[in-house]
Amino acid sequence: MESYLLDWANLLLRWLHVITAIAWIGSSFYFVFLDSSLTPPEDEELKRQGVSGELWAVHGGGFYHPVKFNVAPPQLPGHLHWFYWESYSTWLSGFALFSVSYLWSAGTYLVDKSRMDWAPSTAVVAALSFLVVFWLLYDAICRAFGQRKNGDAIVGALVFVLVCIASWLACHWFAGRAAFLLVGAMLATAMSANVFFWIIPGQRTVVADLKAGRPVDPIHGKRGKQRSVHNTYFTLPVLFAMLSGHYSFTWSHPQNWLVLILMMAAGAAIRQFFVLRHGFKLGRNAHPWPYALVGVALVAAVVAWLRPAPVADDAIKNIATGAKSMGVKADFDYKELQTVLQQRCVQCHGAEVQMKGLRLDVPEQLASRAPLIYQQVVQQKLMPLNNATQMTEAERALVERWFQAGAPVR
Repeated sequence: MESYLLDWANLLLRWLHVITAIAWIGSSFYFVFLDSSLTPPEDEELKRQGVSGELWAVHGGGFYHPVKFNVAPPQLPGHLHWFYWESYSTWLSGFALFSVSYLWSAGTYLVDKSRMDWAPSTAVVAALSFLVVFWLLYDAICRAFGQRKNGDAIVGALVFVLVCIASWLACHWFAGRAAFLLVGAMLATAMSANVFFWIIPGQRTVVADLKAGRPVDPIHGKRGKQRSVHNTYFTLPVLFAMLSGHYSFTWSHPQNWLVLILMMAAGAAIRQFFVLRHGFKLGRNAHPWPYALVGVALVAAVVAWLRPAPVADDAIKNIATGAKSMGVKADFDYKELQTVLQQRCVQCHGAEVQMKGLRLDVPEQLASRAPLIYQQVVQQKLMPLNNATQMTEAERALVERWFQAGAPVR
């Protein structure tokens, strides 16, 4: 019953997380587009009111005319819409999902003893520390260098180095899938913390000053804009880290930390292309195609790098026809494989427990799933899950020889 309820919690939290993330990312992308697409106002009245930019747009059968005031409007409206619950709801639902999916069963999903043999409770503390420590270091970098000359470039370089270090540590300390997700959660935590600690408090200060008739300090807007820009560059790397859990060929690679860094860099470069593209259309900067080219080149390089080793055609043919798998003599000792499967795999794929509906103690199922077993055990080293049963490289090589021999089960 506990497993059944956890599955429902996982499904409902994932659903909620996707909904709130769409709302947050959608509004963030829209305002970045809006800032990049504003043009100086033509109406003299708007200029007198302190409008620094305007945009005319058509959508959904109507025309829209948003304007942006330089620092603050001359008078606050009666109703002011705030954008923050999208961020908070996304983080809260994401953290709850991470807790249910990984922290609740840390010994199974967070710990890989071949990487770091520590207690589940220690792994949980370490994982949570990633979220806190990254935010503190990132925030310290922004405070120290954000307002300096060329501060954006300095902050960008230092944050990139910080992300690389965190990715390397996560991939060496935690199970691959958990490590990728943890780095994504780390960046997402910094994004939401930017909203909570800087963007919204700065806006509240501006509103309070306007209501009290005090002069508005433009530093609050500058800081909020800086953190908002950081958030937009974090977005695509975070999305890749979250989606990668469904594609084990990324996080099961021996150099998975480098895979993660390259793909996140590609996402940031592609996001830069879209950010600058709006300004290019207005003649403000050169065409940003080099950023798109860099992003696509990085993705193509990773695709080529991770390509699986070719499988012998005759082995696939033998398995497909069943010529060797169901009794034809093959140069392989099936009993030796049975021993390995009994020690490493049958606990989760046997008579008592049949994960994914698969029994590896039934010859017919073993033969019919041979390509999948070869992929999961040999190529991707995905199974046993986080190598919980400590399968050795020699035993994986045995599975490979079995597959190459045509997957005999007699």
